[in-house]
Amino acid sequence: MPDLLLELRSEEIPARMQRKAAGDLRKMLTDGLVEAGLTYEAAREYWTPRRLTLDIRGLTARSKDIREEIKGPSTTAPEQAVQGFLRKAGLSSIAEAHVHSDPKKGDFYVAHIAKPGRAAEEIIAELVPGIIRNFPWPKSMRWGPASAKPGSLRWVRPLQSIVCTFGPETEEPVVVDFEIDGLRAGNVTYGHRFHAPGGITVRRFDDYVAKLEAAKVVLDADRRKEIILADARNIAFANGLDLVEDEGLLEEVSGLVEWPVVLMGEFEQDFLTIPGEVIRLTIRANQKCFVTRPQGAAEDLSNRFIPVANVEASDGGKEIAYGNGKVVRARLSDALYFWKTDQGDLPDLDQLAESAAKFDLDLKKPLDQRMARLDHLNVTFHAKLGTQGARVERIKRLAQELAPVVGADSALVARASVLAKADLQTEVVGEFPELQGAMGRKYALLQGEHASVAAAAEEHYKPQGPSDRVPTDPVSVAVALADKLDTLIGFWAIDEKPTGSKDPFALRRAALGVVRILIENRIRLALTSVFAKAFANFKGGADQSSDLLAFFHDRLKVYLRESGAPHDLIDAVLSAGSRPISPLVGEMSAKPTEGGAVPPASHSVAPPSALPGISPTRGEIGQSPNDDLLQIVRRVEALGSLLDTEEGKNLLAGTKRAANILAAEEKKKTLVAETVEPALFREEVENRLYAAVNQAEKEAGQAIQNEDFSAAMLALSVLREPVDSFFEGVLVNDEDQAVRANRLALLARIRAATDQVADFSKIVG
Repeated sequence: MPDLLLELRSEEIPARMQRKAAGDLRKMLTDGLVEAGLTYEAAREYWTPRRLTLDIRGLTARSKDIREEIKGPSTTAPEQAVQGFLRKAGLSSIAEAHVHSDPKKGDFYVAHIAKPGRAAEEIIAELVPGIIRNFPWPKSMRWGPASAKPGSLRWVRPLQSIVCTFGPETEEPVVVDFEIDGLRAGNVTYGHRFHAPGGITVRRFDDYVAKLEAAKVVLDADRRKEIILADARNIAFANGLDLVEDEGLLEEVSGLVEWPVVLMGEFEQDFLTIPGEVIRLTIRANQKCFVTRPQGAAEDLSNRFIPVANVEASDGGKEIAYGNGKVVRARLSDALYFWKTDQGDLPDLDQLAESAAKFDLDLKKPLDQRMARLDHLNVTFHAKLGTQGARVERIKRLAQELAPVVGADSALVARASVLAKADLQTEVVGEFPELQGAMGRKYALLQGEHASVAAAAEEHYKPQGPSDRVPTDPVSVAVALADKLDTLIGFWAIDEKPTGSKDPFALRRAALGVVRILIENRIRLALTSVFAKAFANFKGGADQSSDLLAFFHDRLKVYLRESGAPHDLIDAVLSAGSRPISPLVGEMSAKPTEGGAVPPASHSVAPPSALPGISPTRGEIGQSPNDDLLQIVRRVEALGSLLDTEEGKNLLAGTKRAANILAAEEKKKTLVAETVEPALFREEVENRLYAAVNQAEKEAGQAIQNEDFSAAMLALSVLREPVDSFFEGVLVNDEDQAVRANRLALLARIRAATDQVADFSKIVG
């Protein structure tokens, strides 16, 4: 079957756009081909700084003939309906339609449509110009004399040539002929703009790649990355150094060169007094170069760096390396100035006394000065949420309340909260915003802060993504939780919640960070109590604790699913006890039964003991807000362990059967007794189930009160056999209304007992 080669060559495409653009081109063309009735075996995209290329293999040479019938309205339908049918079917008059008859519906119009297949070349020639003209570049431009005309072609940079060939391997491929804004497709491309700028005639993909390689162009971006990484490692090793690897920079640099040539430059040793992160970012941001460190060193950098050129210079790259070095030295001089300035006194020190007093700051210390200035300048955090200074005050209060919960020293937490945002006023962070936190830690250590306070300055931003580590130092944990919770509660208070795919303030990431911190550090925290206190800090904002808790449940589901927990178990635990009791089912009576057993007064469980520092507000298990995320996780784990056993699987089947029967009868408004009356039992299996439910309900309730969820599951597992026996031995819908109502009440007791730990109806299986 034929193959298709398409290349769109232009002036340089920004590196950040290349990968997505190549993927967009593949999707747009293959979608169009399939929609036109063609099929293909494989498609792969390639990109360099100057070209986007598609290799589509096994493309059918022609689309199939299509015959279809389009049913129309009745022959007696009004003219408006007939005209709509003609437009839909593409007919010019009703005379072109056929009349079919139906014994029930009478005569109606039918259009018989026959569309002959089309050659693939014709389809391609029609598709590609439209794709080029409507390509979704983030930014595009017009150029040349044609740019003055309305509707002229726009591209990311001036489009210079198009290659489009099509044909089987055993034959000479044809050039798919089309033209767009005076640019006609052909079979000629061009190599490296310095080493091989002349035209190259190509036939199909394999010889296209080989000829480009000979013309100093490596088409495959992943191969360019491999070349750069291997050569950079080798040149570093040859000089007694290790490469500091950087995947993001490697991706970017591979998009800047078509023929990568790795070199080595250097700068003066004196610049190594600057923190390594600053050196690395300075060289990365300004020159797109890699840095190195002495072999075996963990943190220290060397004064050698690695640029990647796009040309093989006659002098071996010495002049290129020297030119890069001049720019690097200039930028490092700036960085050294920023670094030293941040350790000195601020010029407006005399204006900061009031802010210093507010936060108990020592104006002899550089970082304290920066925090005082952050407050003094009234730097805005958000127009509706006030200043950074006000936010630091809120974070400090909340972090101190959380301190005993996470086992942190309250004084250290207060100090860490106050200094956490101070580096926002430093020169280095002003130049490199991505270093906020990291510089706070360095400056805190320089002025003699406690190690935990310094760590919190950096770690309170963590985790910033699924691969980022979670803080474990108690001081960092307290400040990180306070920072993220204040952000979430604040934006909830002003009704700036994530909607659909839009989340401009990264609130989903913040909530997932809270989830990870709590779960991975095994921290018990009653979130609704935190919400209630924190919402009071935002004047005019309504308390939206329940809505925010639902958002946390959603993030917890995401976390657990990524950890491998089945989503139905998560839903089952989150729904535990949430089902309202039917109005036809009253509370269980506390009077002794004939057998002497005393049913519990309700299927409620006493709340767990209050956590230190923050008192959870909890009601009965049936009204519990499920605000302790760690407890939810423990329930999911225990439920999963139960359902991995035969007893658990059988119990699930029995309880779901009970719940389904009960739900169906409740829907029909069938009478369900308020209490279970043993006197109405007719079979021994009813007595046995009743006794088992009483025992399981009591033991499970006590286990939940003790927060021993495995024991609660074990207590429920004994219901397996009596439930099975009950359904084998009796008919629930007995003809006697009283017996039926009593048996339904017994099913309600089963559901209530299991509902203490999970809503079994949510579990698949």
